[in-house]
Amino acid sequence: MDSPIVEPPLLFISDIHLGGFSGSKNARIESELIQLINYCQRNDIRLAVLGDLFDYWMEYPDFFPNLGQKLLNRFEAFNNQLGPTLYITGNHDNWTRSHLKDRGFYLIHEQFKFSTKNKQVLTLHGDGLADPVYGLKRPFMHRLLRSQAFVELFQTIIPPKMGISIMKYFSRITRKMDWNLRKEEELNTWAEQQLKNSDVEFILCGHDHIPRVKQFPFGTYINLGTFYHHQTMAFYNNEGISLVCWKPELQTLTQFEISSY
Repeated sequence: MDSPIVEPPLLFISDIHLGGFSGSKNARIESELIQLINYCQRNDIRLAVLGDLFDYWMEYPDFFPNLGQKLLNRFEAFNNQLGPTLYITGNHDNWTRSHLKDRGFYLIHEQFKFSTKNKQVLTLHGDGLADPVYGLKRPFMHRLLRSQAFVELFQTIIPPKMGISIMKYFSRITRKMDWNLRKEEELNTWAEQQLKNSDVEFILCGHDHIPRVKQFPFGTYINLGTFYHHQTMAFYNNEGISLVCWKPELQTLTQFEISSY
């Protein structure tokens, strides 16, 4: 598959968590994200997903969740026209095989780095990175759940429908845990040190569900927040990278205002 095109205009979204809510809320989230994809296609704006598109996602060799098929159909059509969408898996959707790639996503499980106007941009989900050079070690449970040995053992012992049900239950519990304030401070501190001590000048990620922009003398850290609640995302255009909101009632993007949250 061709590499994703990371030229402006481009939207970075994360933490949609489709499937993690009531039937009516899931339907609303899916509908509003499809509306955003339609908007992007009309305006020739590419998309990148920085993790947790789904609240739970587990592919077996011959089985994948019956989740978000309308959304995936829309993404597939979008990818066919505008090229592969970058998809960095998060801690809720990293058990993948071939299905998302078959839908036209450029799928990776770690960081993705690119250059814009001689500035280095680092994108990731935010739950941690395997490469120790970045100094963002994943918690033990995240490392265990991502390990190939654990996945193979789990899928050997537990059949697909039961395995997906277990993951769905576990995902809802972990998403509701009150870890966000701790994660916010950890990611703020890590981003500041990473920007200070590397050639990176922009860091984009999600994970802790708190939209914000942190400006430092040596670079900028943007957390995308959530689509399921804030509908915030990062917009990369010829003027730079900024935090914006999708307004479904207006069918347009607006600048993020922290006072709104």
